[in-house]
Amino acid sequence: MEFRPVPEQLEYLKKGFAEIIREDELKDRLEQYAKLGRPLRVKAGFDPTAPDLHLGHTVLLRKMKHFQDLGHTVIFLIGDMTGLIGDPTGRNITRPPMTREEINQNAETYKAQVFKILDPVKTEVRFNSAWLAPLRFEDLIRLFSKYTVARILERDDFSKRLKEGTPISLHEVMYSLAQAYDSVALECDVELGGTDQKFNLLVGREIQRDYGQPPQIVGTTPILEGTDGVEKMSKSKGNYIGITESPKVMFRKVMGISDELMWRYWEVLTDATLEEIAAMKRREPMVVKMELARRLVSDFHSLAEAKQAEEDFNREVRQGAEPADIETVDYGSPGDIRLPQMLQGTGLVGTRTEAERMVKAGAVEIDGVRWTSMVFYAEPGTHTVRVGKKWKRITVKT
Repeated sequence: MEFRPVPEQLEYLKKGFAEIIREDELKDRLEQYAKLGRPLRVKAGFDPTAPDLHLGHTVLLRKMKHFQDLGHTVIFLIGDMTGLIGDPTGRNITRPPMTREEINQNAETYKAQVFKILDPVKTEVRFNSAWLAPLRFEDLIRLFSKYTVARILERDDFSKRLKEGTPISLHEVMYSLAQAYDSVALECDVELGGTDQKFNLLVGREIQRDYGQPPQIVGTTPILEGTDGVEKMSKSKGNYIGITESPKVMFRKVMGISDELMWRYWEVLTDATLEEIAAMKRREPMVVKMELARRLVSDFHSLAEAKQAEEDFNREVRQGAEPADIETVDYGSPGDIRLPQMLQGTGLVGTRTEAERMVKAGAVEIDGVRWTSMVFYAEPGTHTVRVGKKWKRITVKT
């Protein structure tokens, strides 16, 4: 196998990394393996704790793709065994254990989603239950003897919980060692993870040495901010862009991010080079953001669907036209209806307080007329209601 020159590989791989431990080791191994005609073994682990992936998860997938582009072996590791423990990283309480059924269901959805970015022919998909489940008790004792409790408790999550008097379950302490053993079983040259995974990845380096293997190079990727530009992208925080969401929703969410955040998304969510991104910064931000939205939607759907989502955005958001796919819901009977109650009941707002605020702000339209009264006289038939950028057709039955 022929590889691109090592300086070119390093330049391509470094984009989007927060840290490489150690870059000189990566350079040496690339040179050594190029002479042998052998690819690096690169893995990233994903615990299937939720059924769907969002763009935050794809930062790692994108970096895996870059190794894959250069001819290296990429291993998408599904942590069906470590998922039963639950990664304690960033947790201030013990994670409730998942069932084997939940793990298996989520793992199947992961397998379907990752190939939106990775080449299925060139990707090894592995489950860590293959080597963790058969471990005997004496194997576990031998593994756990290679690390001290004091070192494990150095991690920020645990030290904070100890100071606060929050319990730490024994199975959580085992997580880093179980993940480290994955690297031993797969004989990894490189392990990738978010910056919050640095402790776990470094444990892998040490455990590999203890098992007589060359320590893996660690590559950390930045934690992607959500659409709010502040918090880590998370479904629980509502600031996520899911890769299985509709093209229309994905496009609008991307267009809703700030110009500053857009450049970060360009760097870690696309294959654009730093030089190309620098050139984009001299152009009109709105046009460049439209290109980003179109590219991301194309990655997870198709170019045709991305173009349709862009057309819908221009017509419905920029021109304020009525969407073609407004949901129709039945609500009430003819007569006076409390408008805040109707807006909440039909899902146009989350709370009655928010509904009252939107009405007072003049952000509510009914049949094209701005509505500022808290009462709406509903005649029989269908009424088109708009709250901000949300639309619904409300059918009032006779």
